[in-house]
Amino acid sequence: MKFPILAAMAAASLATASATAQNEADGFGVLVMAHGGGETWNGEVRDMLAPIDQDYPLELAFGMADAVSLQEAVDRLENRGVDRIGVVRLFISGESWYERTREIIGLDTGAPARPEPEDADGEEGGHHGMRMEYWRLDTDAEYALSTEGLAEAPEMGAVLVERARLLSETPENESVLILAHGPGDDAENHRWIDWIDARADTVREAMPFREVRVETLREDWPEAREAAEVRIRDFVTAANEGEGRTIVLPYRVQGFGPYAEVLEGLDYASTGRGLLPSVEVEHWVRRQIEDIRAGAFETPLPADVHAAAPVADRMHMSRD
Repeated sequence: MKFPILAAMAAASLATASATAQNEADGFGVLVMAHGGGETWNGEVRDMLAPIDQDYPLELAFGMADAVSLQEAVDRLENRGVDRIGVVRLFISGESWYERTREIIGLDTGAPARPEPEDADGEEGGHHGMRMEYWRLDTDAEYALSTEGLAEAPEMGAVLVERARLLSETPENESVLILAHGPGDDAENHRWIDWIDARADTVREAMPFREVRVETLREDWPEAREAAEVRIRDFVTAANEGEGRTIVLPYRVQGFGPYAEVLEGLDYASTGRGLLPSVEVEHWVRRQIEDIRAGAFETPLPADVHAAAPVADRMHMSRD
């Protein structure tokens, strides 16, 4: 009885190896960009990407569009024979770091040439202790970048429903608060809320909650954050009146962020999980890869074009 099982396992292994070899042969590979965090944060991203890594040459670059981590990932892909790189940007907003990434790759002007090792201090533009070097990659590959963020991803509606079902007891008496990081710019913040609210419609359709509210904390901008904290706490306080109960769902790639501090002293239910772990995030990444691969790729601009252009100020653009 063991032989059919072993044969099936061998066939699956051969199919995976064949798929990876085919993608390597046509020169296509995947670079996934993610914010990064602690061991758990990074581990959940790696676990999610593990099945995709069996199908494509894939490398991961943590950081907020940091030139060092991007160069290292590109080098590893090019050393495997990859000359067409699909960049999947695993951020909540598709706008986060988009222009900066194009400039670092060299598709647009703005980033300076790569510095000599003795000139690089590794701290330029740091944010929350993370390296954020900004210079142009040394690469011969062609590139295509994803433009959709997880806030715009229909797949994430299923994640929210799964989390809400797990926590719900009597939906008629419950209110759901979906919390996201949020950007500093007001217009961009409205776009975040509109996108995530469209995902929240899936929750509204799935269960008869009293209310489903989307809020952004805008946590890196003190004045905006102060106003957001008041709104968030007022919502939870009102939702808990009488027989009411509040469910909090973090709309983050991973974890609960600073929300426990914001909600201190209030009653609420939460798993503390972000969008990971969920197979829906893997499905989204696969869809980005398929869309990228079917589209057009760009070649970085020539060095003389970059040399003639001014250097952009991209050191402190922190979003996501």
